[in-house]
Amino acid sequence: MSQPDTQARYQAFKELGLKLDMSRGKPAPEQLDLSNALLGELGDYKAADGTDTRNYGGAIGLPEARALFGSLLDVPAAHVAVDSSASLALMHDAIVFGLLYGVPDHAPWSTQQPISFLCPVPGYDRHFSICEALGIRMINIPLSDSGPDMELVEKLVASDASIKGMWCVPKYSNPSGSVYADDVVRRLAAMPAAAPDFRLLWDDAYRFHHLSDEKIAISNVLDECARAGNPDRALVFASTSKITWAGSGMAALAASPANIAWWQNHVSVRSIGPDKVNQLRHVRFLKNRANVELLMERHRQLLKPKFEAVLTQFQAHLSHIAGISWTRPQGGYFIDLVTPPGLAKKTVALASAAGITLTPAGAAYPYGKDPDDSHIRIAPSFPSLGEIIQAAEGIALALRIAIEA
Repeated sequence: MSQPDTQARYQAFKELGLKLDMSRGKPAPEQLDLSNALLGELGDYKAADGTDTRNYGGAIGLPEARALFGSLLDVPAAHVAVDSSASLALMHDAIVFGLLYGVPDHAPWSTQQPISFLCPVPGYDRHFSICEALGIRMINIPLSDSGPDMELVEKLVASDASIKGMWCVPKYSNPSGSVYADDVVRRLAAMPAAAPDFRLLWDDAYRFHHLSDEKIAISNVLDECARAGNPDRALVFASTSKITWAGSGMAALAASPANIAWWQNHVSVRSIGPDKVNQLRHVRFLKNRANVELLMERHRQLLKPKFEAVLTQFQAHLSHIAGISWTRPQGGYFIDLVTPPGLAKKTVALASAAGITLTPAGAAYPYGKDPDDSHIRIAPSFPSLGEIIQAAEGIALALRIAIEA
């Protein structure tokens, strides 16, 4: 496609007056409809142990909710706490508790300033927002298809006691789709740390969110940490946010007994108990791991054509242009479009002018600063399939205009 042709196609696209939002990985209404039985799921309010879920209490969740997450995360129910509707809230609280009170048997992080976290990039912008809001210095770590650069991670963690944590999205990472190799998980669990209170913030958001026929599994980080003599190192977070309803699901923390006791101690000050009615209706709807996997297969059937549509449009419009690439994820909610250096912000602006809202360029990096200005997060889940086809073509045209300008 020559430059005049590209300009003409782009102008015609702008004149369509589209308003397409691909800025976040939101489930589509059709996906949310899969769980509408939740609206009438409760016949009574009594949990299996007789707890009246309408009342106070139960700081770490209903026993059956803990058991369900235990089966989903391959950990004993006793090592699980269920609270809130969003795992991001639990991550935020865990870091705040570390800052204010310290983790088990250690002084508060706030008394040990400066505090640093390692951040594999490209990564999840909301992780970085937590650190920025709490004044935690962030250190970029390159991320490949098989996980973070472990040579760099091991070197930094062993030598710098200010490093108290590391963000990890170990499976179908946001936005690259990376899957941590078993060896990477083992090395993260076993590596020497200058800070004895170092923690892995393990965001297992996409554990069952497959896009391909292959159901990829990764090593159990809690088991690996225990084997390596670091049982308290990992805090594993998960939720039903993209399994049932994104705004009113349930979230869980899985960790060592010492960390669960620490969590219970501090959340008991924050709240007199979580929303146990919501936990009960979710348990009765989801029932067990097998049922969750069946539900996630229905999600996959809705999502896969949208991802394929984006990849098809990118292949048609961008495949022969040097310096452009994109991921082909096997799961998760995102595609990472990589532009030639210096063109991501310009492409996002041109797409916006054509009616396509994208996550700001740079969002996948701490402080919103992509050093190469080359990563654009594509979220195909929310718009309809027809809208996705239009949007992917529009993004491709915007990138071509940015290159040819």
